[in-house]
Amino acid sequence: MNPDRLLITGVVCGVRVEEVEDPLKREARYMDKLVDELAKGRPMEKILRKPG
Repeated sequence: MNPDRLLITGVVCGVRVEEVEDPLKREARYMDKLVDELAKGRPMEKILRKPG
């Protein structure tokens, strides 16, 4: 897993990713968010955030 995945924020299926308490479910939500953004046609460079 990408160490910068913790920078992913937003809502997936009505659930705010950063508020999911169970670590395994949070990891799944990170993947859901990535897939949703790719399906919308956003380029990978825009989806992956840079730490800073």
